[in-house]
Amino acid sequence: MKIKVKVKEHTKEKVEIKTDFIQLQAFLKFMGIAETGGQAKEFIQDGIIRVNGEVCTARGKKLRNGDIVSAFSVDYEIVKNNED
Repeated sequence: MKIKVKVKEHTKEKVEIKTDFIQLQAFLKFMGIAETGGQAKEFIQDGIIRVNGEVCTARGKKLRNGDIVSAFSVDYEIVKNNED
């Protein structure tokens, strides 16, 4: 028996931050991926979230310019806004 699997291509979004970094848990709440800190913690601990292509289980992971967070078929690229 053959099974056909369609892999959905990831949507790409750029997310602008004004600080040097944002913590992963805060990022998930900021983007509306997780409604609460507890839900963000579950997503991270369950291995649903990837940072730069690797599963990340550290809630406090600092995301910086150029990092890519993948969640639910969306790739979010962190872009630092250098305007003051």
